[in-house]
Amino acid sequence: MNPLLGRLAIVDVETTGSDPATDRVTEVGVLEVEGFEVTSQWSTLVNPDVALPSAIQALTGITHEMVQGAPRFGALAGKLIERLEGRLFVAHNARFDYAFLRRELERAGHRFHARTVCSVRLSRRLYPGERRHDLDSLIARHGLRCDERHRALPDAEALWAFLRAAAEEHGLEVLAVAARQVARQHALPPHIDRAQIEAIPEAPGVYLFHGESGAPLYIGKSRNLRSRVLAHFSQGLRSESETRLARELRRIEWHRTGGELGALLLEARLVKELSPAFNRQLRRGEGACGFVFDGTRLRLAELEALAPEEAAEIVPLVRGLFRSRRAALAALRALADDEGLCLQTLGFNQGFSAARCGACFRHQLGRCRGACAGKENPHLHLARVAAALARWPGARWPHEGPIALVERPRDRDDAEVHVVDRWRYLGCATNDAEVAELLESKRSARFDYDHFRILSRHLSRPGVRVVPLHA
Repeated sequence: MNPLLGRLAIVDVETTGSDPATDRVTEVGVLEVEGFEVTSQWSTLVNPDVALPSAIQALTGITHEMVQGAPRFGALAGKLIERLEGRLFVAHNARFDYAFLRRELERAGHRFHARTVCSVRLSRRLYPGERRHDLDSLIARHGLRCDERHRALPDAEALWAFLRAAAEEHGLEVLAVAARQVARQHALPPHIDRAQIEAIPEAPGVYLFHGESGAPLYIGKSRNLRSRVLAHFSQGLRSESETRLARELRRIEWHRTGGELGALLLEARLVKELSPAFNRQLRRGEGACGFVFDGTRLRLAELEALAPEEAAEIVPLVRGLFRSRRAALAALRALADDEGLCLQTLGFNQGFSAARCGACFRHQLGRCRGACAGKENPHLHLARVAAALARWPGARWPHEGPIALVERPRDRDDAEVHVVDRWRYLGCATNDAEVAELLESKRSARFDYDHFRILSRHLSRPGVRVVPLHA
C-alpha cells in the first residue's frame, strides 16, 4: 500500500533544549492525514516544569507565562498516543521529535513505537542538487507559508505544504517510493521480540549480542543504548556482516553506565575478556609496547606483559605507546629515517647485533649519519636520539597518586566513580567501601593500552571532575 495514502501523523515539537534525556517538551503539534488529506489538527502548549532558557524563548516566542497554566505532559499523554498510534510518524529531523516524544511518554508510563519518515532525508532524496534541506530552506525554495516559525502547529503545516508541493512536482507515486526508501524501518531479527528492545534504556551503556550457544557475537557501546541497538536492524544500513549478525542473534544483554567514559571502559574490558566473533577492534593484540631511553640505552618494553609493580615504575618513563611490537618497531624505523639515526648502534637493526662493527646497511643507503662508522660523535648521536624521542607523547601520570573520575547520569542522582592509578583502571564504584576495595586491588592491576588511550583522552578534556584519592 502507498504509505502516503495511508494514515500519517505530521508532527512537530518545541522543547527547552536539544537533549531528550534532560530537556522537556513545551509544545506539540499534530496533523492527522488520511488519503493524503488532513482530517484533524491538534496542538497544545506543555508545562515542562523547568525553566525555559532565554535563547529558547527568543527562538520560539514561548515564554514562562505561556506555559505556566498549560497541562503537564502526563495529563495529555493519552490523547497524544490516540493521535499517533497506528500512523506513519512524519517530522522534519524526525529523530529529534520522535526521541523527545518517546522519552516524555516513557516518563508518563507509556510505551510508544512507530515507523518514521524524516523530511530532511526525503528532501535530500528528491532534490539531490540542493545544498540545504532545513525547514527554512524548504519554505523559501517552494514558496511555502509559515505564519509562526518555530511554533509546533505552523511548522507541522509547513511540512505538510512541502509534501504537497513535492507530490505536485514529482507525482505522488515517486514521493511514496522516496518515503519508503528513507523510512526508518527496524525489522527485528526473528528470535528477538519487541519486549527485549523496549526494555533497553535510552541511556549510556554497553550491549552484548549473544548467539544460539550463548557465546557473545558482538559487543558495542553507545550514549543511547536503544537507538544504537535498533540501528543494527535498520534495513537501509545493513551490510553483509550486519545481516549475518542479525540472523545469528538470539539474545540481547545490556549494562547501563553513568556516562560515555564508563561505557568506553566497560566495552574495552569485555571485548578483551569475551572475544566476540564480530568485533575486530579492541581485541587483545600482541601487547602494548613503548620505548624507554636512559640517555645511553634504548630498549623496547612490552608493557602489558610487565608485572604490576614493574609497570608502575616503567610506564612513566615511556616515550611513545604502540598497540604492538610490530607497530613500535615500524615507528622507530620511520623516526630513524627522518633523523638519520643509527638503528644498529641502538641495537634495533634487523639482522645485526648492537656489537657489530662497521657501517650499517642503512648508512650505505644514506639513511644513517654514520654513528656506526665513526662518522658521527656517539654522544651527539645519543643527544639526537633523546631529542627525536621527545617528539613522541609520553605516559607520565599527571597526578600524585590514584584518582577518582566522577560520572553522574543526567537523569539520576547517583554517581559512578571510576578509580584510576597510574593509567591503570581499577574499576567502577558507587560508594566509599567499593572505592577502598578497588584501591586495595591496585597491586595486581595491569597496564592496558586501550584503557590508557580512553583515559588520557578523557583527562585532556576541559571540565573533567577529578578527585584525588589516598590509598
